[in-house]
This record gives sequence, structure tokens and C-alpha cells, in this order.
Amino acid sequence: MQQKDSWLLPDGIEEILPEEAKHLESLRRKILDTFACWGYELVIPPFIDYLDSLLTGSGHDLELQTFKLTDQITGEMLGVRADMTPQVARIDAHNLNAEWPTRLCYTGTILHTKGDPLEKTRSPMQIGAELYGHDGKESDVEVIRLMLEMLAMSGLQDVHLDLGHVGIYRALSRQAGLDDAQEAELFDVLQRKARPELQELMAGYSINDELKAMFLKLPQLNGGKETIAKARDILLAANGEVKEALANLEAIADKLTACFPALPISFDLAELRGYHYHTGVVFAAFVPSVGREIARGGRYDNIGAIFGRARPATGFSADLKVLSVLGKASYQNEQRALIFAPYLDDAALNEKIRDLRAEGLAVVQQLPGQTGTAQELGCTSVLEQDHQNWVVRPLASLE
Repeated sequence: MQQKDSWLLPDGIEEILPEEAKHLESLRRKILDTFACWGYELVIPPFIDYLDSLLTGSGHDLELQTFKLTDQITGEMLGVRADMTPQVARIDAHNLNAEWPTRLCYTGTILHTKGDPLEKTRSPMQIGAELYGHDGKESDVEVIRLMLEMLAMSGLQDVHLDLGHVGIYRALSRQAGLDDAQEAELFDVLQRKARPELQELMAGYSINDELKAMFLKLPQLNGGKETIAKARDILLAANGEVKEALANLEAIADKLTACFPALPISFDLAELRGYHYHTGVVFAAFVPSVGREIARGGRYDNIGAIFGRARPATGFSADLKVLSVLGKASYQNEQRALIFAPYLDDAALNEKIRDLRAEGLAVVQQLPGQTGTAQELGCTSVLEQDHQNWVVRPLASLE
């Protein structure tokens, strides 16, 4: 058998080289600092966890995406996290146990058994923020505003926001008296926007014609602000839960428009991403150059119930690596100063290097017998002796 090249990586697993890593780390720090300015505290969940904990709430949809292994100490089933949201919910519900609203943020690598069809990666670097303990539209607006702030900081332009509300489909399903199998079947058809199949399903369901008509027209309820008024007409016979969800969605959109008058906002009332755990508004951000969302989130109340404490919750997440690549043009001309210092056994030189590094400047010191000039190492300036003092001089001035 031919031996595999030792430098090859598994499909969908990538390494990040110095230049990209520098941009990525700079962006990570800026985003986390922004989250902190909004009162979101950083938590660091473990990379491996009990499988049951990982597959609760938002993790329910990721069972097939989760790598599973057996703990050699306890014999318990463990999983490599495919989403950090359930772990952060556990921290809020069990470890912090606060009565007031809690704001938490996180970042770290997650792992998927299969790559996204568009991105191909199986190791996204997830970054996100969650707000627990408040069930009003104000907290939904806050996390959406924070998500948009994150995208702006990443250098992304022409961001488009898509809003939906899974409560509309949930309420219609309850009103129609659908059983679990029917609800799951209908959910699948709506997700695929398969209208001929939707018509076949409705023909076979024993529900009244008004409800059938509403389900059939649900995929048509997408577009701009006029979608809300159109939905009120089409869903006129729906129960109060549907009308309350529409009012909630409209109020959130109005508040966001007041904050961001130029932000394009669209609605899709048949968008049911995260349906198994989301309970209210769902949202996603798009940019023209990418064929899928670049950040997403929504409300997922009571996710902490399995950890002994149900709490309202809303939040969002994104892949930091995607944000870094998309926003790279905004900082590709940035060049950090790098000072080249000669190799000498000189106390004054060593003290000068320590002082420069203490100021946050980067200094690379020559090694005995090394190859590579200051220019070849990417340095922008050099340390030179001027009488009894060591001074920094730009390389350009020495040419």
C-alpha cells in the first residue's frame, strides 16, 4: 500500500499560515473587545463533552455532524462539539445561575463530520454571543445590532438582513392539529420550497380548506416590508399566536430600521432554519459575494431546561474564518512595524530591545550565522548604534 504523504491534511481540515493567522487573530481580538463593550462576558467551553449535553437544544440538528467517541475512563459516549451554543446555555443555566439577564460570548474551533457544500471546511472557528433571561423583542434587537456591528468591524459591506419567525409555522401546525409525523413531513417540504409536493400533502391532510390555503401560500410570503401586510391578509383566519408572531416580527424590523435606515431587510415566513430548537424570530445576514448566510441566529427559549433551569435566550454565531477572508480587503494594506536587531552581546542593546517590546513593538533579533537580510525577513526598520545609543531607523532611509 502506498504511504500517504505525511504533510497532507484530512478533507475539510485546513491550517492557517502566518499572514492569514495574523488577520484572523486581530479580528478575533477586535470582535471580542466589542462584545465586552456591550457587556458580553467571554466563556470557554470544552472541546470535548458528553454527547447528551452536545445534542440538546440547538445541537439536536447536528447529531450526524458530531464526531463521537468513547471515554476510556468512564465508558461514556463523548462528542467533539459541532456547535458551542448548548454548552454556553449550560454555563448560564447551571454554572452562573443568575436571576437577571446574562450576556455571554465565545469563540473556538468546532468540528463537523461533513463539510458545508459551499465552504467545504469541517473545522469552522465559531464566534458568537448569547443573551439569556429576557423574553422581549428588545433583546432580539440587541443581539441583531451586535451581529451587524461585528460584520461592520470585519470590513463587510452591502450586508443584507433576512428575518423570519418559526412561531408562525408552529402555531399554524397546532391550529391544524397536525401530528408529529405530519408536522415533520410538512416541515421538510417547506424547507425545500417544493410547491408541487406541498400541494400533494395538503390534498391528503384532513384539515379545513382555510388552513390548507394558508399552508399553500406560506412559501409565497417573502420579500420586503410589504410581506407583513400581505401575510396579515393571507393568514387572516389564523389564531392569535400567528398574529402575535407577525406583530413581533414587524416591531423588531421597525426598531432595526430606526437604527440602520440604509439596511436592506427582507422577510421569509417559510424559512424554518433551526426549527427544532428556535421558538421565535430567526435571522441571517448575507452579502452579495457569498451564496449562503455569513452569520445567523434567533430566539431559542427554554434551551436550559435540560440543565435544570429553563431561561429565555436569543443569540447569533458566525465562522470567524469566513469573516476574516471576506473582510481581508479592508485591512490587506496594513503592515505592522517589525524592527530588526543585530546579534551582539551588548547590555544596552538588550535593554533597548526589552523596552521596545514592552511598548508593544515587534522586534526580531538576528541569530548567529543565520541567512536572510532585514528586508527578506519583512522588517520595516533596524536598530543601529548611534554613538552610545541604540536607535530605530526606517529601512527606507538606509537604502
